[in-house]
Amino acid sequence: MSVSAVPVIPKAHWFWGSMQTFSADALNFVLDARRYGDVAALWFGPYRSYIVNHPDHAHTLLVSEAEHYHKDRTLKAVMKPVLGGGIFLSDGAFWKRQRKLVQPAFHSKRIGAYAQVMVDYTLAAAQRWQSGQVYDVDREMTALTMNIVAKTLFDADVSGDAREVGEVITTVLELTNLRFNSLIPIPDWLPTSANRKLQKAVKRLDELIYGFINERRKSNEDKGDLLSMLLLAQDDDDKHMTDKQVRDEAMTLFGAGHETTAVALTWTWYLLAQHPEIEQKLLGELDRVLGGRAPTLADLPNLQYTEMILKESMRLYPPAWVTTREAVEDVQVGGYTLEKGSIILINIFGIQRDTRFFADPEAFRPERFSAENEKLIPKYAYIPFGGGPRVCIGNQFAMMEAKLILATLAQRFQLRVAPGHVVKPERVFTLRPKYGLRMVVTAREARPVP
Repeated sequence: MSVSAVPVIPKAHWFWGSMQTFSADALNFVLDARRYGDVAALWFGPYRSYIVNHPDHAHTLLVSEAEHYHKDRTLKAVMKPVLGGGIFLSDGAFWKRQRKLVQPAFHSKRIGAYAQVMVDYTLAAAQRWQSGQVYDVDREMTALTMNIVAKTLFDADVSGDAREVGEVITTVLELTNLRFNSLIPIPDWLPTSANRKLQKAVKRLDELIYGFINERRKSNEDKGDLLSMLLLAQDDDDKHMTDKQVRDEAMTLFGAGHETTAVALTWTWYLLAQHPEIEQKLLGELDRVLGGRAPTLADLPNLQYTEMILKESMRLYPPAWVTTREAVEDVQVGGYTLEKGSIILINIFGIQRDTRFFADPEAFRPERFSAENEKLIPKYAYIPFGGGPRVCIGNQFAMMEAKLILATLAQRFQLRVAPGHVVKPERVFTLRPKYGLRMVVTAREARPVP
């Protein structure tokens, strides 16, 4: 089939195309996009793009024909001032080199050593919570995961700076979101208010990360953390990363390594508050496995329902709600020929809420991810971490962290949405609650050991 035969999502505006509709409510837009077929075309101003709404096509882009696609030019233009040339944005031989250098830092044995750090920081956060108080749980989760990634990545304690750094990262996300919504990206060198704010935010993050790198270079100490791995890594030519390359990888891991996990946990607390019967099943597992004590690495295989809850939460509210690729040559997707240079959106949010792949998809049912049921989910209908050679390098780290945090806090507290607080998902690069998530935290009474 030719490119001209691809179903086209109707333009909302003669000039802007779907840009305004997409920007106003991107989540509704990608859900509605499924009506136009498994591959559909759309216009962002004069620029034609495509959206794929079927797991088979997601598999094509991410796995079976991944070599025909790169990260798209818009993503690179928007995120490069923040992330530089790290593995998230790079392509080709350089990406393969960097991925190979970074990968050992996420070996299962190495990340297993971080379990106690994760639990210790979570227990410290729990000690600060006062029963009956209202907390911004989205901010609490962001501060907690930031503290954990700073300790595991840099062997640094940023608890004193957590709120400031969290606000800086939120500023970066909001400003990059504005850049994504701009039909014609504003050059970085223009002294606009948004550019100045972004530059100031990135400068603050650079001060933090380069400070960690410089300190470690001076001490020349292998502390067993991820930063040590990055600094000691050598490629096949015995070359180390430059400080700039270490900065770019560290910035990617620091930013993505806490933001996505914090978002996943935030939505999990919200969903548990709406479904007390599922919360009770969770508590039953925690009582049976932990008996009131803090979880350890050895407990993780037995916290199966805890993991099912997190997976189902990320099905309904995937932190990375869409991912994009750019075709580096003419490609075939779903029987259509898409031209070289095409930007293609993989509709993660829409696919994971599609009735063809999930019965009653709007319902919160952790049992979908039981050992027997998970096998029935079509391949690539569930991809919160992406897939293929560019699958999220920290997915095991993130799942271990989320399970330990959820198990530690759920034993101790019940969380309920504060009266009158409106919860609405909004994509700000990741999928966050638009107005945050204010919740009443109530300490649980000690439960009898089973």
